[in-house]
Amino acid sequence: MKAALLQITSSDDPVANLAMVKAMVAEAAANGAGFVLTPEVTNCLSSSRARQTEVLQSQEDDLTLAGLRAQAAELGIWLLIGSLGLKTGDADGRFANRSFLINPAGDIAAWYDKIHMFDVDVDERETYRESDGYRPGDRAVVAETPFGKVGLTICYDVRFPYLHRSLAQAGATILTGPAAFSPVTGQAHWEPLLRARAIETGCYVLAPAQTGTHPRTTGKERRTHGHAMAIAPWGEVLLDMGAQPGIGYVDLDPAAVDAARKRVPALRHDRDYSLSQ
Repeated sequence: MKAALLQITSSDDPVANLAMVKAMVAEAAANGAGFVLTPEVTNCLSSSRARQTEVLQSQEDDLTLAGLRAQAAELGIWLLIGSLGLKTGDADGRFANRSFLINPAGDIAAWYDKIHMFDVDVDERETYRESDGYRPGDRAVVAETPFGKVGLTICYDVRFPYLHRSLAQAGATILTGPAAFSPVTGQAHWEPLLRARAIETGCYVLAPAQTGTHPRTTGKERRTHGHAMAIAPWGEVLLDMGAQPGIGYVDLDPAAVDAARKRVPALRHDRDYSLSQ
């Protein structure tokens, strides 16, 4: 299976973002990709809660979800919409950060709400409180496809090894990690975290990414790290897209998963233990 990872610079305008992404999805499919992956918050990247409230929609009404489902069916491809910001109807007004796996019929094969919220103080200039605007999910998800079981994660989830291990032990051979990583943490941690998750699980790790300085109508400036990556089950970097928007391609070989897990069958070596303090 040829997979295509999209690296994009989303604005806070979902209509413009959809047009950009659809053109890239069409190009990827024309180049032979049967599995196309977009980054986190494909529909709208904004630091303004007011702007999000203005332009985000519910899952039933979301134009990005509808448009990309129709395109997946038209092209006959599997499509991971890395995530969409969606209104939920929650009493506190928080949104969902939700990933969708779309099958070649255009149906939603699986969906996943980001579990771990990016509530951090990176430095005096970069402070994030994702949980102020988004509510965390509470369920891990593995989906069946003809090219292997896919475990869904989003961005900050990459720092939690137990989630990825549980997905692999549930049968996942491919882990998706769409992201809008911060430049500071991205430079320091992005590649080693992705490689560690692949090495620990013997899975392919596919991480499409947001990149650059994001156009905005309002709110503070937002920049992201880029460097969309594909990591092999043995830990090799198969793809690093740098900082420019574009499409990257990688071939997925199920035999590589089997080979890595045969060499180091760590997924079968769990042991109970006690903790002394």
